[in-house]
Amino acid sequence: MKTKKVEEFTAKYYGLCTAGGMLSAGTTHLAITPLDVLKVNMQVNPIKYNGILSGFSTLWREGGPSALWRGWSGKFFGYGVQGGCKFGLYEYFKKLYGDALVNQNKGVIFFLSSASAQIFADVALCPFEAVKVRVQTNPSFAKGLTDGFPKLYAKEGLSGFYKGLFPLWGRNLPFSMIMFSTFEHSVDLMYRNVIQRRKEDCSKSEQLAVTCLAGYAAGAVGTVISNPADNIVASLYNKKADTVRQAVKNIGLVNLFTRSLPVRITIVGPVVTLQWFFYDTIKVLSGLNQEQVLLVAGIWHGDCCRHKNASFEHFVGFV
Repeated sequence: MKTKKVEEFTAKYYGLCTAGGMLSAGTTHLAITPLDVLKVNMQVNPIKYNGILSGFSTLWREGGPSALWRGWSGKFFGYGVQGGCKFGLYEYFKKLYGDALVNQNKGVIFFLSSASAQIFADVALCPFEAVKVRVQTNPSFAKGLTDGFPKLYAKEGLSGFYKGLFPLWGRNLPFSMIMFSTFEHSVDLMYRNVIQRRKEDCSKSEQLAVTCLAGYAAGAVGTVISNPADNIVASLYNKKADTVRQAVKNIGLVNLFTRSLPVRITIVGPVVTLQWFFYDTIKVLSGLNQEQVLLVAGIWHGDCCRHKNASFEHFVGFV
């Protein structure tokens, strides 16, 4: 059965990308809430929560099953809003920069578009993240967003919601750029050196396996780079430090990179992979043709440019 194709760079197209980003990001982040609760507590109280298994055991013993789902509303709505802004605005900025920089390398346009979209996405996320972190580490603060928002505003005003904005940018901007770059290189490496066949010569299951492995690798590499900023965000929101400099001094340079890193890698890899999978599925069901969707997902590799005489320069903006 054929579905009607959605025309690119129209209001309907941007709306579809925004809705797809919201659903894919919100649902995947909701699913890993228990891991996120553990991660934040490991960052704020590393002595008490010094391991994944022991940390889960402590949370369960002290708060029961519900303790593992603290802050779920912040995860679902906050990262849903962030995902919508990130995917929708990426498409918008890609068109904007592409028209303005006609002679520029498409890779530069890609990086500019993703970075610009991430800046706005984190502004949207920041208030949700501020409440979520407090709920996850201090059960007496609030039960969720409904009572958390007014309580935080009453205590700290508007600035309390954006105390961690710069560290969020420091975490997410390099993460996004490195993640996409690593994804492309990983896909190309696997097709050329591991499978040693062109993508179109592989089965759908093989293509999906490559996508999942590359997505996990991209998420893991991006996590290592962004881990220091993630620890700083948790420290600022829990008043372990008043400034970024103080947070760095309190945590220590080595701990900035290592604290909570294993659990973050466990979280981010599956989230990145599932986000792309859900996002692409939504776009396919909504009328984007399959070739576009595969390229949006990043399943591009060098040999696919030969397909239909297409060029990498034409398609790289979708990756």
